[in-house]
Amino acid sequence: MIDTQTLNLLAGYNAWADRTLFEALAKLPEESIYRETRTLFKSMIGTLNHNYQVDLIWQAHLCGRQHGFTSRRDMLYPRLEGLVRAQSEADQWLVDWAKSQDGESLSEAINFRFTSGNPGQMQRGAMFLHVINHKTYHRGWVSQMFFEDGAKPPETDLSVYLTGHE
Repeated sequence: MIDTQTLNLLAGYNAWADRTLFEALAKLPEESIYRETRTLFKSMIGTLNHNYQVDLIWQAHLCGRQHGFTSRRDMLYPRLEGLVRAQSEADQWLVDWAKSQDGESLSEAINFRFTSGNPGQMQRGAMFLHVINHKTYHRGWVSQMFFEDGAKPPETDLSVYLTGHE
């Protein structure tokens, strides 16, 4: 089980990592962000939309409400500027949510439905860890796309965050 101190650390890390990645993306040639690549989500913007959509899905699960999505691959924000604003709001929601949790709330098992409609059940703490792990994974995909474009991606590792935020 995750404790509240780690929960808050990871929520802050998540928001920082997204900000750091978005700041680096803003320095790339615009076509790099939208260029179709041979990845599941077709581009940097597609991959980051997936991250955002999955955040919304799990936000709904954490709150015990329906998310309304039947896919995890919708292009909710086709332009970077809109996605940055929306993702920043979702990240802040997670930071605020984390601050309001305690051991009892994190251990509560929540019933939900996946986008497929299949039922699921997880503890809130495990849901939170999934969100953090999922986004770290896909930020790595976007980092690889930087290299394919001849650019150096930002370092968004937890250890980098800890070094500057201890």
